[in-house]
Amino acid sequence: MESTNRHQEVLKEIEKFNKDRHWGQHHSPANLAKSIVLEAAELLENFQWSDEDYDESSVQEELADVLIYSYQLAMRMGWDDDELVMKKIALNGKKYPVE
Repeated sequence: MESTNRHQEVLKEIEKFNKDRHWGQHHSPANLAKSIVLEAAELLENFQWSDEDYDESSVQEELADVLIYSYQLAMRMGWDDDELVMKKIALNGKKYPVE
């Protein structure tokens, strides 16, 4: 239950951050999807030359950007992000059974 409350707190903080800056006007589904890809590329850049030698702080920041944009896209579309993940895990379980 505590993690659900924390998750809702995070989503509300993302909404407040964007509302305070009037950024919602720029957050069309297409723009959010583009931003996810751009931030994912920045995340990957941390591992461009080495799988072991990377700046952990930078990886955390870029991963957070990917998550934030992903949450925003789900919110913009009116989708529950936890439900999306659970549905996908179930689909993957059927596609890739244990045996």
